[in-house]
Amino acid sequence: MFKLNLKIALRNLWRNKTSSLINIIGLAVGLSACLLLLLYVNYEMRFDRQFKDAAKIYQVMTNFQDASGKITSTGTSPGNGIAMAIRDKIPEVDIITRIAGGNETLIANKETGFRKVDLFADPEILKIFNYEFIAGNPNTALNTPNAVILSESTAKLLFGTTDVLDKTVKYANNTDMRVTGVIKDQPANTSLRFDYLMPWSFYENIDGEARNPGWGNFSFLAIAKVNNGAKLDLINSKVKKLFNETYTDQRNENFLFPFSDLHLHGEFLNGKSVGGDIERIYLFIALAFGILLIACINFMNMATAKSERRAKEVGIKKTIGATRGSLVTQFLTEAMVLTAVAVLIAVAIVEATLPMFNNLLGLEIIIEYTNAGYWLGILSVAMLTGVLAGIYPAVFLSSFNPIQTLKKNTARARLIPINLRQVLVVTQFCFAIMLIIATLVIYKQIQFIKGRPVGYNINLLAEMPQNGELHGKFELFKEQILKTGAVTAVNQASRSMTHVSNWFYGFKWPGMEKQGEEIVFNRLETQYDLVKTSGVQMLAGRDFSKEFASDSAAIMLSSTAVKMMKLKDPIGKMVTLFDNKLKVIGVFKDFLWDSPYHSGRPMVINFSKSQGGTINMRLNPANSLSKNVELISAVAKSINPSYPVEIKFVNDLYNAKLQSEKILGILANLFGGIAILISCMGLYGLVAYSAEQRTKEFGVRRVLGASVGSIMSLLSLSFLKMVFVAACIGVPLAYYVMNKWLTNFEFRTTISLSIVLISIAGTAIIAFLTVSFQAYRAAKANPVEALKYE
Repeated sequence: MFKLNLKIALRNLWRNKTSSLINIIGLAVGLSACLLLLLYVNYEMRFDRQFKDAAKIYQVMTNFQDASGKITSTGTSPGNGIAMAIRDKIPEVDIITRIAGGNETLIANKETGFRKVDLFADPEILKIFNYEFIAGNPNTALNTPNAVILSESTAKLLFGTTDVLDKTVKYANNTDMRVTGVIKDQPANTSLRFDYLMPWSFYENIDGEARNPGWGNFSFLAIAKVNNGAKLDLINSKVKKLFNETYTDQRNENFLFPFSDLHLHGEFLNGKSVGGDIERIYLFIALAFGILLIACINFMNMATAKSERRAKEVGIKKTIGATRGSLVTQFLTEAMVLTAVAVLIAVAIVEATLPMFNNLLGLEIIIEYTNAGYWLGILSVAMLTGVLAGIYPAVFLSSFNPIQTLKKNTARARLIPINLRQVLVVTQFCFAIMLIIATLVIYKQIQFIKGRPVGYNINLLAEMPQNGELHGKFELFKEQILKTGAVTAVNQASRSMTHVSNWFYGFKWPGMEKQGEEIVFNRLETQYDLVKTSGVQMLAGRDFSKEFASDSAAIMLSSTAVKMMKLKDPIGKMVTLFDNKLKVIGVFKDFLWDSPYHSGRPMVINFSKSQGGTINMRLNPANSLSKNVELISAVAKSINPSYPVEIKFVNDLYNAKLQSEKILGILANLFGGIAILISCMGLYGLVAYSAEQRTKEFGVRRVLGASVGSIMSLLSLSFLKMVFVAACIGVPLAYYVMNKWLTNFEFRTTISLSIVLISIAGTAIIAFLTVSFQAYRAAKANPVEALKYE
């Protein structure tokens, strides 16, 4: 029986080549779009979940509180002393490790060096994360201060092989480290990615804060493993008390949060997770199955449009004894055969387009062909598509009355499917209009955020890491680079302008109220020419200057800091930073160093001759960009030959902060276009069948003198009405969804009337062009050809 149904299905598909082609292309495109989106969703959902005991791994978080105990914000870095306090006082936590680093630093063999991402941690990190060792023993790999574990790619980069145990590499061009392990490269969807890992005991040798951790500083991460999840509430009840028991200057509380949840659920309110990027993932899941539904709707429309052709077939089969169940099986077999062909094409499309998709989004999504779950997912989507697309046509066509169909009395067959097709077409274009509105709103929001004043001049501002000889010979570098004419100003700072992030407690000032002790400030340490180089806007006072010897004990405050400190006339006031008396010489306008979606945070900038890390350079606009880079590179290489020259443009670094919304915009644009394409393919097929069914009517009208335009409008208006009905439904829905999305932003745009009008007009124009092309062909057909068969 199955063989017979399969043969009939193939014959019918071959006989109706046009509709079969439209259905196959529509389903293939819809399936490939759905699969690509689901691959992206799976990539995001599996963030940090590839570890063996991912569900048992927790990150220690911090709830910052005011004097009344109200939580003001939540941070991922706890007080620097919390990890050891948990280890000593809370036995229910099985393992805990401190983690620092994450910076690009030089690692070299005897011949050459590369800037790679470092990480420092206690040996317990290897018991928390089950990194796959290619060489070495995870139980002892971090037991000595001079040990280093290389990733597979780093080992091959340095030595051309992974057989590197006990070989020597040089860290930061000054410390020899012995290779004690090589691990497999970590997947791209891992938060703690690094190229080489070193022990905490070594970090204590190079960083004073690691040797003497202060609870008022928030520089290190703490990751714990709890084997018995039932104890988590007990553990958190104890952890919450530790900070205030140890450090009485401020009120804070720590808690353990699932490490693998932080990527998608990292937004906190009143100390509780309230979502985050998971909402974006839900949108993509809806988009994936929405596109698939549109493709299935095309199949339903085309199948029910052919109901008159199939009615006699159904009538004859029922007359000779076919049951309704056998007919349903036959029509479902047709749908499944068509879906199977579409799936094969869709898999080929996904395979061919995945590299471009990754490049477009800046991701590293891979297809795990050996993973049974991947094939099970494809099979599930294929079965869902086949059943969804074929079930209604199968049930509907098999329900025809044989007597009525053989008499060609198909009024019922015309009445129901036409009304249903109208509903389905409205559904398709409703979804398309919603996607257009979503795309326009996302684009407008990104442009709105881009349009926010940055607070300094990011154009022609470049930066480079201050490594090696550039630390001790900064003044020489500055002098020589200014002579080349490549730059107009140079400045040394402790951090990048786009990522200052150095939080601290304990700042004091005249007239400070009790609440002032609760303020967490951010700090940037710098030298002369900060304003000249970066373009930071001064509201009062001045920048650090060599003309004032006392500026070595000077400080500048942000406008938000002055406001929160409640300082009047701050210039000249004496403040205390870590027991050092400093004089306020300037007030600067808040600049966007963190997320462009948040308002200003209190910041101080103090003078430091020694605390370097980043060199800022204002490029000369009179030269080409390539010439400036070439001149800077030559000077840097001559002074600091051991380190590769790495120049970054601040404009690019700032734009990278919009990556999440850029991905959302790209996907909405791309798959919104695909949804509209599939909808138009279905609309084209429906118009073609409608024109075919009304061939004689159009012939009679032409003979009686009807114009081409009147016949086109006769065929087009009924379909265009559906588009406008879709607009009436889709616009309010899109407004509600996107308005809710915008509420996630502190700074947000509005959904203007122009966006609504553009979406409706755009959809109507696309639909009109689709319909009018087929309508024109029908209207221009020779009426003699339409009537001669009578």
